[in-house]
Amino acid sequence: MPITNDTAARIAEWLRSARSAVVFTGAGMSTESGIPDFRSPGGVWAKYRPVYFQDFLASDAARCEYWRQKCEAHAQFGTAQPNVGHKLLAEWESAGQLRAVITQNIDGLHQAAGSQRVLELHGTALAIECLSCARRCEPEPMMAAFRETGSAPQCEACGGWLKSATVSFGQALPEDVLAEAWELARQSDLFLVLGSSLVVEPAASLPRVARQHGARLVIINRDPTEQDATADAVMRAPLGEALAAIDQFARPMSQSPQRA
Repeated sequence: MPITNDTAARIAEWLRSARSAVVFTGAGMSTESGIPDFRSPGGVWAKYRPVYFQDFLASDAARCEYWRQKCEAHAQFGTAQPNVGHKLLAEWESAGQLRAVITQNIDGLHQAAGSQRVLELHGTALAIECLSCARRCEPEPMMAAFRETGSAPQCEACGGWLKSATVSFGQALPEDVLAEAWELARQSDLFLVLGSSLVVEPAASLPRVARQHGARLVIINRDPTEQDATADAVMRAPLGEALAAIDQFARPMSQSPQRA
């Protein structure tokens, strides 16, 4: 589905007139930064079986496999930089056109691009957290310790198990973040889904909640989603190109900055 000026202009008009525009991003938001998504061919789950939270708690072998996978992913996160899509969302928020970003991503690229109000439904890979005392620390020393010893690291303060401050399969989403996301969806009058397959619950219900409360729904994703039929506009295109096309109509060309 190619980018058309009519669709981009229509979404831009909705963005300009919205009182409470909210963006929901998935893994596709960061693929243009070199971070592979999860479910497509060649994605993360095509290579590995995810380590479930209950297995992490119960088995030393599972904890070691978890840390092996995290060490590999950390190398990708460590070199990734915000792409044009991340930067545009930060600019829209700064201009008062965007209320918040709700993200399934754990890479911190929205914040690195300058977005201020970011709700991380699945936590962040930029911190390590103790499951017992909730103490946090930087990832790299823990990654280095695992690479050297091959043993899952434990908290220096209490001896509890350490894991990435992300939500694993079988682990509950943070209740406060999820509650705020629901409220933003209910209050939105424009809800933009960017780079999400909309298959992971409960996050996949956020667009439905927004739609049920009267918001316009826009879905921009490489592949079709089950909610395309209920959307007011759908674009299947690279996110950077799609958002840049919308941005051209969202403000005068003379105000559109040049981006690397």
